[in-house]
Amino acid sequence: MSWTGPSELKAQLQRLWERGDLLRMQLEPEAHFPLRLSLKVPTSSDISDHFDAVRKWIAELASVPHIRIEWREVRHRVHGLQRLPDQAWLDGLDATLALANKKREAARFQLMFDDTLHKLPVLQAWLKKRPMQALDLYDRWPQLLAIVTWLCAHSRPAIYLRQVDIAGIHSKFIEANRTVLSELLDLALSPDAIDERYTGSSQFAARYGFLDKPLRLRFRVLDERMQILAGINHPDIMLDADSFARLDLSGKTVFITENETNFLAFPKVANAIVIFGSGYGWDALASAQWLNNCAIHYWGDIDTHGFAILNQLRQHFRHVTSFLMDRESLLRHEMHWGEEGNQVTHDLPMLNTEELSVFEDLRNQRLRKNLRLEQERIQFEYVMNEVRRITNTPQILHQA
Repeated sequence: MSWTGPSELKAQLQRLWERGDLLRMQLEPEAHFPLRLSLKVPTSSDISDHFDAVRKWIAELASVPHIRIEWREVRHRVHGLQRLPDQAWLDGLDATLALANKKREAARFQLMFDDTLHKLPVLQAWLKKRPMQALDLYDRWPQLLAIVTWLCAHSRPAIYLRQVDIAGIHSKFIEANRTVLSELLDLALSPDAIDERYTGSSQFAARYGFLDKPLRLRFRVLDERMQILAGINHPDIMLDADSFARLDLSGKTVFITENETNFLAFPKVANAIVIFGSGYGWDALASAQWLNNCAIHYWGDIDTHGFAILNQLRQHFRHVTSFLMDRESLLRHEMHWGEEGNQVTHDLPMLNTEELSVFEDLRNQRLRKNLRLEQERIQFEYVMNEVRRITNTPQILHQA
């Protein structure tokens, strides 16, 4: 039968619990109780056709603890005067939590709320908005409050997370809880303590004024006459972004490749360096303004992500040219075609006409489904010839 029974009443409470509504009601019980539950009752025809079932349903409903039933009397043409449940009510918070079997959890949430009210009342709004998430954080909540309190007293501290000195809390705890801490800190800190340019857990340190490990960039010198490190030919160098920005290699040729083997095997080129690319994210390069005075050649995979990375690089350096990412290179190496995973489907406005044509063919599956040509699958002799062409170097190039 479709009448509301004890299990359906409890299911209504379970839905209220899962949405966090019962915990919100706990904070202002006078505004929510008595709480009326939805109750579907037998019709007159149900009484005629299923009289014994209706009587059993009435007995089961009346036996549910904590529920107050409002009754109504109906006169049935066959069975005479009958007393039927009309409405189901929960008169208070205790009864509701008891029926839902959530008294322990509700008591925990109340402790969290009271502690927050005493220490950081501004975070009450977060608890009301995310009560179920808050409950999952019960064991960590005292430490989270301590961190937020510390940062309120030490605005933009300019130290590493490792240097935060709070009893019982280590930097790994802060790092593991960056997402929720960001939500709490955005509520608790003054606007001048938050750098809105940085978002997401990966930029937690910069957003709240901590020092972060420096971005690093790796490159190789392709011309032994370039003595960046005295006495060392073709050095493989890793620098932080600030140091790289101060090199000033204006006028040099710069290659960027995403594959480490290609980076290591890149041929000798006069007055040139090759940079080991970083995929998405070019922050380490962005501050090196001298790159605006260099010819920059980018070599990535011939797939949708390769073109998306090129598109992103051009947002920093619009004059970047691509190489070995053209249609001829793709078709010449058909035997080495592979398959790309999740493809990029959004538009890439920084591509030129030829690049866009190849990207559209890949995105729209015109040559093969999820087609990909990884850069390391291109024949190395073909690579050397292309480097020779774009640098106008007539002789055969050799590995650096």
